[in-house]
Amino acid sequence: MFQLFKKTTDNTNFANAAKATISCVLPVIVLSQFDHFTEGFALAIGALLTFPSDVAGSLNHKVKGILTAVFLIATTTLLLGYMQNYPALLYPVLLILLFFFSMISVYGYRASMVSFVCLITVTLAFSHNYTGKALIEHCGYLLLGGLFYFFVSMLFYFLRPHRYVELQISDCLKLTSKYLKLRGDLWNLDADRIKITENQLEIQVELNAIHENIRESLIRSALHSSNSDKNRKMLLVFTNLMEILEIALSFSFNHHELQQKFEDHPKMLKTYQELAYNIASTLEKLSQSLETNISYSHNNSLLRDLENLEKTIENYQEEVGKTVASQNVLMLKNMKHYAEKQVEKVKIIERALTGSMNTEEFNKKHKEIEKFLTPQNYRFGTLMENMSFSSTVFRHSLRLSLTILAGFIIGKLLPFQNVYWILLTIVVIMRPGYGLTKQRSFQRIFGTILGGFIAFAVLYFVHNNYILGGLSVIAMLLGYAYSVKDYKIGATFVTIYVVFIYGMLTPNVTEVIQYRILDTLFGAGLAFLGNYFLWPSWEILNLNNYLIKSIEANRNYLKEIAVFYNQKGEVTTPYKLSRKHAFIELGNLMASFQRMKQEPKSKQKQMTKVYKLVVHNHTLLSSAASLGTYVQSHKTTEASAAFNVVANTVIRNLDLAIATLNGKRNAISLTHDEKERLDLSFSELKNIRAKELKNNTIDDANFQLKMEEAQLVIDQLIWLINLSESILKATTRLNQEE
Repeated sequence: MFQLFKKTTDNTNFANAAKATISCVLPVIVLSQFDHFTEGFALAIGALLTFPSDVAGSLNHKVKGILTAVFLIATTTLLLGYMQNYPALLYPVLLILLFFFSMISVYGYRASMVSFVCLITVTLAFSHNYTGKALIEHCGYLLLGGLFYFFVSMLFYFLRPHRYVELQISDCLKLTSKYLKLRGDLWNLDADRIKITENQLEIQVELNAIHENIRESLIRSALHSSNSDKNRKMLLVFTNLMEILEIALSFSFNHHELQQKFEDHPKMLKTYQELAYNIASTLEKLSQSLETNISYSHNNSLLRDLENLEKTIENYQEEVGKTVASQNVLMLKNMKHYAEKQVEKVKIIERALTGSMNTEEFNKKHKEIEKFLTPQNYRFGTLMENMSFSSTVFRHSLRLSLTILAGFIIGKLLPFQNVYWILLTIVVIMRPGYGLTKQRSFQRIFGTILGGFIAFAVLYFVHNNYILGGLSVIAMLLGYAYSVKDYKIGATFVTIYVVFIYGMLTPNVTEVIQYRILDTLFGAGLAFLGNYFLWPSWEILNLNNYLIKSIEANRNYLKEIAVFYNQKGEVTTPYKLSRKHAFIELGNLMASFQRMKQEPKSKQKQMTKVYKLVVHNHTLLSSAASLGTYVQSHKTTEASAAFNVVANTVIRNLDLAIATLNGKRNAISLTHDEKERLDLSFSELKNIRAKELKNNTIDDANFQLKMEEAQLVIDQLIWLINLSESILKATTRLNQEE
């Protein structure tokens, strides 16, 4: 029971909810004792408004983000409070503020949360009608409330400065474990490979978000602090998790073909599958250990599984004979090599998390980690570059501003009790994409109605304000804890605590909540209509850009692999950066496809063709990672001219696909001579390479290793050629039918 409670409360969402709840409740409780409830409530609103701007990351950026939000909350409330006395100026000023605050989200996630805070502030500015000295005092209390939240946030940070990163690493371990488990599921005879691939891509989207959070929090902290041993260990864990993911992607084998080859020896693939599952299970246990702060016991069963796999391969070779098994054994040994690399990475993570590793040497090798951060560029030019209808942010800003303005005017004309509830609903629900807005609308309406019923049921039986106050604090805590994880549950608890507060303050709570539900329904309806009719950002309009970026990232990754195979040596920073961008852009492409699936059927154009391109890009990245991982972990021979011709052809095909999507297909094409060279190169790779290796090899052991290399490189190049041609054909068909 205690462990369940600890798991529920010891996480980032609950910690954030605790900060918000403490910052809001304490001022009200303390000042109420001195008959200053109104002032305490204003302080609570200031803290509550500041809360969303508290985005995880480096301390420097966290401080700047929160203080910027606090300043904008106070000044925006003061300006709009003053403007309410001048109706002729109010509407244009309101529209300009809404548009500007929406547009600042172009500067990234932290800026988008400050944008959200400012938009909420605009809506709440109409919840009162202060003037003169009262307005200034109210803004002062909002400022103090925001600063009080800042103090609480800093207190939480310095009490447990590393906890956020630990929990993010824990989530990363858990998601990577799920990804590896799915890779293991592919070996089942009855595996639904289409569904498994889709699930993998969805996990990739989640991993991308967590990877970016970890880079921002961990790497930037390392650059702007003394880079503690704890940071180095977490960075070591993170880099090895990235490499495990690359190794996992490396398996681009045809599972159906392998199952046919080993149908008379099912133990062979079953042994490998058990090892894959054990690796996933070990990462899950490491995640639990980090999340719960319970000491972890080293898992020696992985080494036993590796030994078992080695024995199974030897038994298979003895059973069928060396001549018959040679090609199959090469495949099995390559699989074993990958498994060994994964186990090696897992063991490094184990040692890092159990404190049995000196990280100083690792720290010296990672002097260029700043390059892996997403640049934070707040130049004015970025804002101006997005001032066009080609920008999704611009269209959303205009759409949101006009919808809120329409809600404000209609709310004034019709007998709505609280216009600001309509505006608040629009801000909370309305998102750049139709699908997410539709989902949020349903969740908020559901949560509001359910929360209202639950709260009224409690109010019917409970009339003690102290009990209601305690229940409202619990509901507030749970509401903010679940708002990120499950918005429907979060909205339910938020509604409950709002009803409880009104139940304590007003005698006509039923009438108040009825209006709240009506305002919520009306605001949700406006948000839905605005997203559908006002310059809608249908995903099909942006999908082309995501496809181009993903193909470009894969092409650049392949270029770096080819350079590394030719030059050998240490893995370069450009290689690692190209790998990072390939993973990120694939995740962005899949996220775009997921958003497209949530849109109306009439807007889901060429879904089958788009999905094929998503899968082709995923498979291409997998095959490239397979080649890249092999050349990193083995001493390879000199790259032949044939290898470079074939690799360059793959890159050329991807260039053609990019040109096709850009509408410039005729700009580049394969010449007749290039096609002939490609055919000759394939002949060389398939028929001559082994003979060349044999003539230049002295001992059989060396020959065996070089044959393994030749087999894998040839297989991957053939697969890459086929995939690049499939991508080119798919982009051509997609472009022709638009």
